[in-house]
Amino acid sequence: MEIRRFVERDIHAILDLFYETVHTVNKKDYSPEQLTAWASPLEREQRHLEWLRTLRSHFTLVAEENNQVIGFIDLTAEGLLDRLYVHKDLQRQGVASALLDGILQHAKQLELSEIKTEASITAKPFFKKHGFREIKKQQIEKNGVILTNFLMYLEINGVTSPSI
Repeated sequence: MEIRRFVERDIHAILDLFYETVHTVNKKDYSPEQLTAWASPLEREQRHLEWLRTLRSHFTLVAEENNQVIGFIDLTAEGLLDRLYVHKDLQRQGVASALLDGILQHAKQLELSEIKTEASITAKPFFKKHGFREIKKQQIEKNGVILTNFLMYLEINGVTSPSI
């Protein structure tokens, strides 16, 4: 597995991975209606343009194996871990941990005091295992459907309190 920076040609593989992962891995924690609201096929073209823009402007890493994108992660300059997705067939094999390690190294270079994320029900145990703490449970609306996630943070460089 190689961890590298995002390049534009990755966008189609990233979108495929996102849709597949949401609709398979997250189905144990979310209803079909919630999954469709989260990753609606009707929004794919809009998401393609939006994600291409944000993945370029964020610090984005891609995990690749045998020339296939198997995961990705991105971090804003303000310290928001925006997205972390791993191929549905490669869960619990260290891909997400390797991607997170790369993001943490970058966050330390930026001298961020913390990073935050809005973790899904499915992803919350992964983030807890890696030292993230829950700030609050959230109910967010996406395409008219309510989804539960968790605002979480991780201290970097010894800072002990979250800024909300």
